[in-house]
Amino acid sequence: MARRKKGEPLRPGYTTGACAAAAAQAATTALLSQEAVTRVQTDLPGAAGANFKVNRCIFDREQASCSVIKDAGDDPDVTHGAEIQATVTWKGESGITITGGKGVGMVTKPGLEAPVGTAAINPVPRQMIERSVSQVIRNNLDGKGVQVTISVPTGEELAKRTLNPRLGIVKGISILGTTGIVIPYSVNAYKACISQGVDVAAACGCRQVVLTTGRRSEKFAQGELALAEECFVQAGDFIGYSLGECARRRLAKVIVWGMTGKISKLAAGHLYTNISDSKVDMGLLAGVAAGCGVQDGMLKILQEAITANHFRRMLPPEYTRKFCDRLCRLAAEKCREGAGAKLEVECIMTSYDGTILGRASA
Repeated sequence: MARRKKGEPLRPGYTTGACAAAAAQAATTALLSQEAVTRVQTDLPGAAGANFKVNRCIFDREQASCSVIKDAGDDPDVTHGAEIQATVTWKGESGITITGGKGVGMVTKPGLEAPVGTAAINPVPRQMIERSVSQVIRNNLDGKGVQVTISVPTGEELAKRTLNPRLGIVKGISILGTTGIVIPYSVNAYKACISQGVDVAAACGCRQVVLTTGRRSEKFAQGELALAEECFVQAGDFIGYSLGECARRRLAKVIVWGMTGKISKLAAGHLYTNISDSKVDMGLLAGVAAGCGVQDGMLKILQEAITANHFRRMLPPEYTRKFCDRLCRLAAEKCREGAGAKLEVECIMTSYDGTILGRASA
């Protein structure tokens, strides 16, 4: 599982769902054969099949446990290197039962693919696990059934680095994946998290959502706004996409909370704010400052600013609040346009320490 070297093509990996299916297949094989399993060939929805190395295999006549180490390829995934374990035990009734064990989260809020009160194992991974086990057991059960328990020993700790707590998934990670393959491009994964967050907000009855540009902005917003936790969604650079998701779910209002640089980009109409795709328009900022009454001589100095925050700090203090409010109004107007005028939009801009510098609605 060596990480990519510079210049090499991006390497795909496997989802937690694929690894869980492979571990379950290995454990079922060990239980039936009473022999150690070192590798399995597992069918995946998005590919003909994949070969997995079995990390650990323990068995007796009543149960078997096997694990696979997750290889996420070159996707920046917190579960890369995690041990995904399956324990298969006999049960008196026929059929295959799939449950979550230690380190697999429990769903506590509506709006997700897995029902409330069940393990956070999404439908496609469940199908993959069941199919992998079925292929091994075929007609060898003599009326008995098997219970498959998926565990992730480090899952509860890993979950703290994901959005699971916000989504209402407690005490572990989710077992995910629709194809079994992790495409090494994190934009898709991030957008999926945004959509999921908006789904949960809508399902929990939130009529407004707060889109934040990062963890720090979110912390400041949560300290200021008396809203339920589900109302806060980390949009990162994907403000335009997030606004579209909110509009699609017919929410009433969106608050966009960010710092000077991000709000400046939104004011210029850049609803994807990554540095690779957009830069701060100093001419725009100078125009806003001029509209606030800043004199020509000072405007020339301001246009030498290196960043939007630098520009803001160079402003004479008597113009700062007016400038920030106007910039927020411009940003809110662009955001509302980007959402097809289907949402009420307010933008709030803060400093690095969380002080509100400006706010305005479209």
